[in-house]
Amino acid sequence: MHFPLTLALALSASVLGAPAPAVDSSSSVVADPSTTISSSKINIPSSTTDSSHPSPTVPYASGDLNESYLDKFQNELPQPVRGSKGAKILGPQNIPLDRQNPDFLASPSTDNGAVSNVKWPFSLSHNRVQDGGWARQQNVHSMPIATTMAGVNMRLKAGALRELHWHITAEWAYVLEGSCRVVVVNSEGQNYIADVYKLTQSAFQYPGDLWYFPPGIPHVIQGLNDTADGCEFLLVFDDGEFSEDSTFSATEWMAHVPKEVLSKNFQVNASAFDHIPDRQLWMLPSAVPTGSAEEQGVKSPQGVSTLPYTFAASKANSTKLPGGTVKVVDSRTFEVSKTIALAEVTVEVGGMRELHWHPTQPEWSYFIEGEARITVFAAQGNARTFNYQAGDIGYVPPSFGHYVENIGNTTLKFLEIFNSDKYEDISLNQWLALTPPDMVKRTLGPLTVERRHDQQATESEANRSMSRPTVIQ
Repeated sequence: MHFPLTLALALSASVLGAPAPAVDSSSSVVADPSTTISSSKINIPSSTTDSSHPSPTVPYASGDLNESYLDKFQNELPQPVRGSKGAKILGPQNIPLDRQNPDFLASPSTDNGAVSNVKWPFSLSHNRVQDGGWARQQNVHSMPIATTMAGVNMRLKAGALRELHWHITAEWAYVLEGSCRVVVVNSEGQNYIADVYKLTQSAFQYPGDLWYFPPGIPHVIQGLNDTADGCEFLLVFDDGEFSEDSTFSATEWMAHVPKEVLSKNFQVNASAFDHIPDRQLWMLPSAVPTGSAEEQGVKSPQGVSTLPYTFAASKANSTKLPGGTVKVVDSRTFEVSKTIALAEVTVEVGGMRELHWHPTQPEWSYFIEGEARITVFAAQGNARTFNYQAGDIGYVPPSFGHYVENIGNTTLKFLEIFNSDKYEDISLNQWLALTPPDMVKRTLGPLTVERRHDQQATESEANRSMSRPTVIQ
């Protein structure tokens, strides 16, 4: 039997809608056998032989494949030529930049109109370098379209401290390399101390641990040396206007309070404050702590925070897909994280994150490894294709259709981050499969997706084929 618009490489409809399962020290990648069905192929019958096919009311879309020129441009001088269109550059050329952005130089014929810039490399951000480490940031000043979230890439050497501070916004973090210790005190007088790290097991690298500090909650971060010389991590803030330079710091505040007031507040002699810094330290070197987090912690009469501010995502299970893996962590798993949700995605060579969109929240993306291209569809005929490499940031506004294609020769790994308490998306595959076939046929033409070995397909397989593939090979 045939199932019109059935979908291969399917994933249970709950996979991306559900958070990562409970943290487990066992293998981090698991495959659910119930999510795997037979492969499929797309057949587009001839429009000249079937009288049931609707008559076209507008010209058909171009048959150009518009394949990636990434490999082509690595082996020859990149030129803005695609097929018979374009012409060679005669003037100056930034060849390394053109090789990194082949779809900007020789744009696909499907690109049209205007879409705001949705790419920013951290490599173009000014780096604040100081004793103990460095940090660089992205906000609306570097990528104006990214109004709801901002990012900071920070490095702390072993022992170095990101001094006692707090923010107006919430702070969410993903550990990229190494390990660090975080200490938090909340408004109830409860404290919390924990070590977070990127876990390495055998030859496989797993996603890093997370933390989340609600707005106004004071905290401090210290680099450790148990897995590397300190740590490097990604910070995301739930406001595109955020600036790392606008942090509230303990040193800066106390430097601007009269010593008489400090003396009264802490009930000590004013001379106790003769050696406080006269300005913000921001980041400073220090010795690596010798004890564990539990040994270093101070016992609060109010107890320990009832909600953990860290989440061991490095130990949480990923869902194995034919084209890669996916892991979701949002407030359903990491309860304190009320304004940031995460989907960590890997895509194998030749695969892609399917065509989809996010209904109400923008996607702030961070690319960890590999090469990708994304076409952003902004309605009214506007579409533009962007290329991304490790260290790049992407941003897709709510409801803008897009995909993420692995155009490199290695596994693509990236983070999808949302200013929301819960992850959600709309799959184009699933939408078409769950819409009456005649409506789809009348709109898109005689497009069908037929299952190989469909004579053996069961009803449960047909139902699963109407779920979202998520990552396609």
